[in-house]
Amino acid sequence: MRVEVRHYVQHQMAETPEYNQVLKTALDLLNLLNTDRVLASIDNANQPGASSSDVQKAFRTEAQFLGFKDESKGLFQGYKSNGLRPDYFKKLKGTGIILEVERGKTTMNNMDLLDFWKCHICAHAHYLFLLVPVKLVQNNNAKVGARNEFASVNNRLATFFQKESNYTSVRGLSIFGY
Repeated sequence: MRVEVRHYVQHQMAETPEYNQVLKTALDLLNLLNTDRVLASIDNANQPGASSSDVQKAFRTEAQFLGFKDESKGLFQGYKSNGLRPDYFKKLKGTGIILEVERGKTTMNNMDLLDFWKCHICAHAHYLFLLVPVKLVQNNNAKVGARNEFASVNNRLATFFQKESNYTSVRGLSIFGY
């Protein structure tokens, strides 16, 4: 199965050079994620009992190739939660992109909302790339069915872009389903 993506952007940002650069980065990432090697690595990592860090390892080289830094530190200085940091960060002129990878706790533990909040409070980033499973199987027990986290996350986070009254400091969001 190929990785898919959905993009959300505040309407005033949609035609800006800034967002065009973000969108190009998202499409470049999508192309790299959909190479045979990375798809196979992601599939191997997206198994019951695996963690999001296993999925991160599947495309770390590709993320770094696009200019993302692994677990950048110092982005949340001034907050009492000193342990806050993204999985990856890419600096752009005047802003940046936080890239987060989720697996088992995506919606059950509201990690998608935590990732959105981290981007919202980050003075260095106004864009979030969020990678989530299309098909999440938590264990091999046949009684526990697979959940479509990609659909759930899109339903939840799209609301921040549907009306101006819901806008936050997150100017754009790309949700990748693996």
